Formats: sequence, structure tokens, C-alpha cells
Amino acid sequence: MNKRILSLIYFLITVVILVAAIKIINYLPMVIQAGTIREYHSIEEVRSKLNIKDIYIPTYFPQGLVWPPSLVLAQDKPFTAVITEFKKAGKEAPALILSQSASATFRTDEKIRLRGIKEKISYPLKGRNMMLEAGVCDNEEPCSRITWAEGRYTITVTAKSEPPDLLKIAESMVHRLPTRGRHEKN
Repeated sequence: MNKRILSLIYFLITVVILVAAIKIINYLPMVIQAGTIREYHSIEEVRSKLNIKDIYIPTYFPQGLVWPPSLVLAQDKPFTAVITEFKKAGKEAPALILSQSASATFRTDEKIRLRGIKEKISYPLKGRNMMLEAGVCDNEEPCSRITWAEGRYTITVTAKSEPPDLLKIAESMVHRLPTRGRHEKN
């Protein structure tokens, strides 16, 4: 009987050790990748510390948005990504979120979430094919999102606004693609 109890205790200890080892093995990837995306004080800090030269920021901002960004997040591992958030004056929640990522599956729709997408269209702009979505946010206010490929990045602009403002923001972020076969003389 004592042998049986002792065997049971050894078995339980083995199971506990095995479960602990599995938990540690599952936890390691999170520890290794921890800190890959982190907050920065400014876009310039991201450029210098992560050596990300191409950070897409609009030159057009709808009235009421506050500069500088209220939040700047970035990472260079496992892929390059930069997220900037802008608030309206006197508001706490973000009104505009810009995301650029070297991964096409990277999403940042937690703070401005399009709940009811009423319209989804392909929209050509300056030689790019953009996907424009219009709908409402959780609080029934108008929201829209536009996504396009810009070089090696996927750019997503999400705003608590109607599509016309969003299109002006997107247009201010891209430059015309060079025309092939034409060389301009200065």
C-alpha cells in the first residue's frame, strides 16, 4: 500500500513538472517577442531608433485634429509596423489612426472599429488601387477606413469621419507614381 501511494505521489509530481515545462515552453515566444512593439515619443524617435525612413504621415488634417500624434507605436520585428493616433481637441478617444505595416494581415481596428460597413468599394487614387469602407462605429457615429499598398507597406487609415475627409487624408499621404517612358527635363 505504501508503494502504491509513493508511486501515485511520483506520478503527480511528474505531471506537475510536465505541465510546468509545457507552460514555460508556451510562454517563451511571448517573452522573446515582448517589447517588439512599443511606444515612442515622436515619429522622429521611431525613425532614428528603428531606422525606419519611410513613415507615411498626411499633410492634410481635418479641422479639429491635434498635432503631434497622441500615440506613436512601432516595431521592426517580426515585421516593420508603425501606428500613429490623433485625437480631436478636447477628446480622449482617437479620431484618426494611421497604420503602416510590412505585413498585409496586420490590423489595428480596436480603438476605431467599423461596426456596420454600409459601403465597400475599390477606389483608384494616384495610380493606386485603394479599398474604401464606410460605415458606423460602435457609438453610431460615421466611420471610414481606406487601405492600399505603398511600396513594401500596407497603409490603413481609419477615421471617425465620412469618406470625403478620409480621401483627402489618403491623397495627402501618397505621391504620384512616376510615368514610364517620360523623362522630364529641369
